[in-house]
Amino acid sequence: MGVALGAGGSLFGQYLVSRASTRQLEVQESAAHRAELKDAVLKFVRIASQVEKAALTRPDADGTTADDESSRLVDDLWLAQAEIDLAARSEPLRGATYRYAVRLAEAARGEMSDASALRGPQAEFMDAAYADMWPGLRRPDGDPGSPR
Repeated sequence: MGVALGAGGSLFGQYLVSRASTRQLEVQESAAHRAELKDAVLKFVRIASQVEKAALTRPDADGTTADDESSRLVDDLWLAQAEIDLAARSEPLRGATYRYAVRLAEAARGEMSDASALRGPQAEFMDAAYADMWPGLRRPDGDPGSPR
């Protein structure tokens, strides 16, 4: 009887240790994913800001230097979008990033002159990025006292 209780206790102890190890591994993997995705999102946001600024403050005269810079920024934007595409766990983030990049590329080509047309895709992108990094949590809407 003592041997059976000892073996049962030992197996139960191993089960608990295994569960704790699995949970710890999941937490570490989640933190690593968040860090990787955060870097990719920040890079994309930085480049998106540069594209928007260059596109919406463009002088009326077309210059090849400005066009070359705009073209380089759009190329960098698509590379940053691809980084997010590879790092993202969710399709909503991939789609929101792509849609925001398309709108920014349109702005860089001079197809829009109003920055407000970028705010919807930008907000959708940020919401999707937050949801991918912290699944199940809602992003605060600016008022720290009120849940969304």
